[in-house]
Amino acid sequence: MVLPESTSLQNSELPEPETTVHLTPWDLPMITVEYIQKGLLLHEPPTGGERFVERLASSLARVLGRFYPFAGRLAEAEKNDDGAASPPSSISISLCCNNEGAEFVHAEAPGVTTADIASSLYIPRVVWSFFPLNGLLDADAATGSLPVLAVQITELSDGVFIGVSLNHVVGDGTTFWQFINAWAEISRSSDGKLDMSPSPVWERWFLDTCPVPIPLPFAKLEDIIRRCEHSPPLQECFFSFSRESTRKLKVKANGEMGGGSAAAISSLQALLALVWRSVSRARGLGPCQETAYLLAVGCRGRVTDVSPDYVGNAVVVGAVNSTAGEIQEKGLGWTAWQLNRLVASFDEAAIRNRLSSWLQQPVFSSVAKVMGGTTVLTGSSPRFDVFGNDFGWGKPVAVRSGGATKFDGKVTVYEGRDGGGSMALEVCLAPATLAKLVADVEFMDAVSTEQ
Repeated sequence: MVLPESTSLQNSELPEPETTVHLTPWDLPMITVEYIQKGLLLHEPPTGGERFVERLASSLARVLGRFYPFAGRLAEAEKNDDGAASPPSSISISLCCNNEGAEFVHAEAPGVTTADIASSLYIPRVVWSFFPLNGLLDADAATGSLPVLAVQITELSDGVFIGVSLNHVVGDGTTFWQFINAWAEISRSSDGKLDMSPSPVWERWFLDTCPVPIPLPFAKLEDIIRRCEHSPPLQECFFSFSRESTRKLKVKANGEMGGGSAAAISSLQALLALVWRSVSRARGLGPCQETAYLLAVGCRGRVTDVSPDYVGNAVVVGAVNSTAGEIQEKGLGWTAWQLNRLVASFDEAAIRNRLSSWLQQPVFSSVAKVMGGTTVLTGSSPRFDVFGNDFGWGKPVAVRSGGATKFDGKVTVYEGRDGGGSMALEVCLAPATLAKLVADVEFMDAVSTEQ
């Protein structure tokens, strides 16, 4: 375990031990999914040997001094309505900031090269082994006192892979990359200091009418856990899209909608519309078959009191439903416009209403709910700073994710390696479907020839 070190703090001190972070209606639905798993592929450091591993461990200790909740543990508490020793009528889940530390693993994969990962259209399955805490649900951390953060440093034949697993109850993609950015800054700095301006906002945000801690109407945590025991075969590809390619898609989508108010279609919305159309074709969906696109929408900046530096989850998932025939016949622009309207629908009033409704009837995320071969779900964001993470010997070569929460139709979006509006997609599909996607002319025409 790596324990937090307070010497890296500037103008701040560690809080008193045993500080409790109560979880919100944004956090708690994630208790039934797997850890966030994202990792960076880097060239081999010039120091080699154990020195760079020690450097990463010591800088991790320092950044944990600032991100102290990540060194804590989830805790389940029972509540009896009558205060007696009868079976509990509800439970609550909290994050106990007890500084027990983060897991740190050093591994080796001498038979794997950076080119095996970065230059391959199809992502080799060995990448999943570069992440710790595989196969665990977030709830397992509460029932088994497991760490909420784990890091694995894997030495390859000519490079290094830094794989990070973060309990999704603790934070979303914004929080995840905020942490990685801070860790890289400490690792590459000459004095090991971190100047976080503005500082992360640790206090969780609740509706005024929300009870704290939130009582969940279950006798025990296991009552809400539904594991996916029989996952179908899956394959993944990593597709890169240049700035020019995404610009062309945006221009085409807006042009098809006649300009005007429809000019609000973004490059990302146009790209995801292309994905939806192309994946539906690759799946061979009939014109009358229903299909849905699920999109994670960030709430920072959409709710008045939620800071851009808010740490935790601040995401809602919305859905657009259509038929395969509609999205093919009505074109890229119409399909992108449906995604645009979905994002626009989540104003502050809608988000508050979603949170209030969840309190009345808690619903928990589940991979099983989106399995079935007609749905696409996209998470993450091209705005996250991925390729600025220099740990002291150069920027990343590539970014990849682990095996957590993978299913037929999962699409993860990243910033492109070239920046400036370029993007990348990690697409997970059934093998036969993915092969047809790779052969899809409209889709592959937009893909960059350089991975």
